[in-house]
Amino acid sequence: MNYVYILKCSDHSFYTGCTTDLEDRFKRHNLGQIDYTKTRIPVKLQTYLAVTDKYKAYDFEKYLKSGSGIAFRNKRLI
Repeated sequence: MNYVYILKCSDHSFYTGCTTDLEDRFKRHNLGQIDYTKTRIPVKLQTYLAVTDKYKAYDFEKYLKSGSGIAFRNKRLI
């Protein structure tokens, strides 16, 4: 399974990512092992979506990082 996830950082910014191991990736974010979030810990999991096709998961992650995707995230996902 592939997961697209959204984290809320301590500075109130959001991080969107994609992984096959959500639990491990979340732990790594809070341990400061991920560049973007290492200065923004602790992070909280806002939402995630499980997707069977990895290409669709990566495409959805890319969309959520676009202008219209950010608007969709803000209105529907958080």
